[in-house]
Amino acid sequence: MTAPFAIGTGSHDLASVVSEQPDPLLFATVSGAHLYGFPSRDSDVDIRGVHLLPVEALVGLREPDETRSRMWDLDGLEMDLVTHDLRKFVRLMLRRNGYVLEQLLSPLVVHTTQAHTELVALAPGVLTRHHAHHYRGFAGTQWRLFLRTGELKPLLYTFRVLLTGIHLMRSGEVQAALPALLETVDAPAYLPELIAAKAEAEHGPAGGPGRDRVRADVEALHAVLDEAEGASRLPGAASAHDALHDFVVRTRLHR
Repeated sequence: MTAPFAIGTGSHDLASVVSEQPDPLLFATVSGAHLYGFPSRDSDVDIRGVHLLPVEALVGLREPDETRSRMWDLDGLEMDLVTHDLRKFVRLMLRRNGYVLEQLLSPLVVHTTQAHTELVALAPGVLTRHHAHHYRGFAGTQWRLFLRTGELKPLLYTFRVLLTGIHLMRSGEVQAALPALLETVDAPAYLPELIAAKAEAEHGPAGGPGRDRVRADVEALHAVLDEAEGASRLPGAASAHDALHDFVVRTRLHR
């Protein structure tokens, strides 16, 4: 099932994009700034999903396209579509990759199937306390980018991933939207102001509080993430490996 994607005051029918894919899509969702709750007027639209290769593509001598990407313009919007084959996507899930879990669980659904529903139901079985490492590392990467560029976007990403990690450790829920996270995790009071500023320009300067204040707040959230990881009730290892294996085999053979 493919649904129109609404952004701003417009609605964009992506059914043709789904139908043009060389292999069936199990799902496609919107990720990036739209999912994180701070899109700009000029933000591109990041669509992420899973395609399903036929069996013969995996058992022959040719290397299959396990990851596919495409960029194009749709009514003035820059669209960015990236999909992984189901097996690769599930392997990423099992590697404690919070990024692919955010894509899978995104509420901004462009295309869905019964297999998508089943995979969502299996997602809790891959969550572990070690996902804190993913968010800690992602925050570090974005923070270094902010220090180099002074742009607001990587600064908001830094705060977003730290808060997502804290929320996940405490609740067992993957929440990627920064405005929603501000309702559940104590965070600097200036973040709503930065979100509003980001709406005006995708690559604008950070502005707002000084760098020393921001650095102290980021370091404090790292400490909170460390504490939340230590106290988390999430397991130390995934429990869904066998169930995911069976799901991949069954889905591939009954495509």
